[in-house]
Amino acid sequence: MDNMSYPVILTLMVPKETKLYRHIYFICFLVLYLLILSINICLVMVIIIEKVLHEPMYIFLCHLCINGVYGATGFYPKILSDLILDSYVISSHMCALQTYVIYSSLLSEITILTVMSYDRYVAICKPLDYHSRLTKNTCVKLILFSWIVPTSFSVASILLSNLRAFCKYHIDKLYCDNWSIVKLSCVSSFVNNVFGYGIAVIFFSFVVLIIFSYIKLVAACKASLENRKKFWQTCLPHIFSLINFTFAFLFDFMYNRYGSKDIPESLRHFLALELVIVPPLFNPLMYGLNIRAVRKRVFTSCGAAKVNILEKVHKFIMH
Repeated sequence: MDNMSYPVILTLMVPKETKLYRHIYFICFLVLYLLILSINICLVMVIIIEKVLHEPMYIFLCHLCINGVYGATGFYPKILSDLILDSYVISSHMCALQTYVIYSSLLSEITILTVMSYDRYVAICKPLDYHSRLTKNTCVKLILFSWIVPTSFSVASILLSNLRAFCKYHIDKLYCDNWSIVKLSCVSSFVNNVFGYGIAVIFFSFVVLIIFSYIKLVAACKASLENRKKFWQTCLPHIFSLINFTFAFLFDFMYNRYGSKDIPESLRHFLALELVIVPPLFNPLMYGLNIRAVRKRVFTSCGAAKVNILEKVHKFIMH
């Protein structure tokens, strides 16, 4: 209980050769964060503004982009401040908050991908039932499901971790995560471990559901050229997102518990960072560039914005 009353100061891992490359690291992370913000926000704004894109598939994509910005904001501002101040410390309360944001974002990623796979399954395998099944009310329920379930598990998991007294004060990562906090305590982690595996089983079942829906989709696409086009345009990015996310998440989950020191440190840190760097940057690019309706409107909006800026500049110069 002392941990909840008085924030403990924890130390984070210091990146290799920080003194030599600190400013380079800062510029790289800053550019990545600005790219993530600009690409995701641009896609979200296009989907909101363009009425043609007010369909379930694009609404779910919009929430995937919002989740990407949310998760990235849990990581980048902290690492940027650490690099610019050359101080790699964090209070236990802020560590819990960062863990909650990153953890809930990762779990939301899986649930949103599950919802999107259901949308594609109905669109391709049950096209006549699509509008009766994916009503506005159903879409709202699916979106609430994709946020409430991960949030509930994240809150419960972090409370279990932070109600334990700390006897260590160093996290061997660039950011806080749940199991790193659990390892700071010297008491048994049995309850946390069981709860963690329970969450892993539940969310792995979501992955199985996605795989099952895609088996059905592949079978449906064999019989129709139109369905094959739909599959390659809207489902391929989904498959890449799922593969990338699942492998990175499983590695991080298993390594945190049973990892060996024999694994190169650079590989460990790359795969841990991959979870907070690649999905929020990869998802909007893949969907935005691969789905024609989205790509067309994004480029049109960017072109219109460029024309407006040029007109304003011209007026300013003329006056």
